[in-house]
Amino acid sequence: MGTTQSDSPQLRILHTSDWHLGQHFFGKSRDAEHAAFIDWLLSHVEQYQVDALIIAGDIFDTGTPPSYARTRYNQFVVALSQIGCQLVVLGGNHDSVATLHESRELLACLNATVIGTAQDDLSKQLVTLKNRAGEPAGILCGVPFLRQRDLLHSRAGDSAEEKQQQLMFAMTEHYADLFELAQQRQQLLKESADLPILATGHMTCVGGQLSESVREIYIGTLEAFPAKRFPKADYIALGHLHRPQKVASSEHIRYSGSPLPLSFDETGSDKSSGDKQILMVDFAEGKLQHIEPVIIPRFRRLQSIEAPLDELPELLQSIADQSEADPLQPWVEVVIDAEQYISDLQKQIQQISEQLPLEILRVRRKRAKTETSLQQQQKETLAELKVEDVFNSRLADEALETQQIQPLTELFQQIVQQLEQPEPDQQQSDQSESDQNQGRDSKEAQA
Repeated sequence: MGTTQSDSPQLRILHTSDWHLGQHFFGKSRDAEHAAFIDWLLSHVEQYQVDALIIAGDIFDTGTPPSYARTRYNQFVVALSQIGCQLVVLGGNHDSVATLHESRELLACLNATVIGTAQDDLSKQLVTLKNRAGEPAGILCGVPFLRQRDLLHSRAGDSAEEKQQQLMFAMTEHYADLFELAQQRQQLLKESADLPILATGHMTCVGGQLSESVREIYIGTLEAFPAKRFPKADYIALGHLHRPQKVASSEHIRYSGSPLPLSFDETGSDKSSGDKQILMVDFAEGKLQHIEPVIIPRFRRLQSIEAPLDELPELLQSIADQSEADPLQPWVEVVIDAEQYISDLQKQIQQISEQLPLEILRVRRKRAKTETSLQQQQKETLAELKVEDVFNSRLADEALETQQIQPLTELFQQIVQQLEQPEPDQQQSDQSESDQNQGRDSKEAQA
């Protein structure tokens, strides 16, 4: 890394997002990886004397995170305060506002600001960033994930296009009003120093590169926010997209990406394509000076391999060899490229991998579709298919052994029968309703 401890910027921040504490990946906890990442991050903050850390949304994976995830979060906040670094946490679309805000007054005593949602009083979204000497060094427009209900009151009769335009203008105005407040504070503090203005956001921007693990978020009917509608801040720290990237080729508008790969498609066959990072951003004389991506060590390798069954032993051995220096065993997805159905596929793969220091989390067959089947599928609709046809089609796409297919089929048939035949209580209720209707009709006829 090019930046050293001898450098003395006016303000040094670290930009990160999308930690997803508490995530379970194919039933596996990520807590060991998060613990390793946090330890690494704390040492980095201390070594390079970072003034402020910004987490741009999705600190948790769900609105009701498990207790160990909350504990991990609280311990991190305490540890960060002990090494003199300011913290700003913004709410994301995965985060519960209630969960984030339940401890924000307490965390404020530990030099941490939590902004879970848009505020009626915009000044509560304005944060003065300070250097380690406690002096004002920057002003942050803290914008979390913006929900439609935070900005607009729905009106009957508006078309989808009108709603989209209203929301676009509301978001633009929210940023503009907050930026204006930041400029006013900038003028008040100008005697002490020229202060840069930063902003945050948790959203999809136009042209952003998505991954499998990113759940589509549409703010009302708005699919993506144009970069030109951001205010002229010196730096804009974004969250939600898990791959690090610039927005609209702008150096100062960035997604840091998630610190851990959250899906198999966020990793590649070569190491560099799967690198995760945080962004270290330096300001001096009130302006952005330097942005440096800091590569996060790979604590656990996630890798997807696609190959014929006979090539699998060599590929798995290669992954095991590459992962010898990793702290945690790799997790692997296997996609078998085979035209013929293999009845004991799971068993064969288990035999191949059982002696290797890795864990296979998902096995699936590559879906080979001939031109004829594609034409047939184009003509078929759900209305033309029987429920059994849909089930059998999906079953054929899965890599299942013969002994697995039979019980699944039997369970499916039982469910279909239960759905087709109402419960006795329901039959009695239907009969009672029918009797009542008949009695009412008879009285009306007599009248």
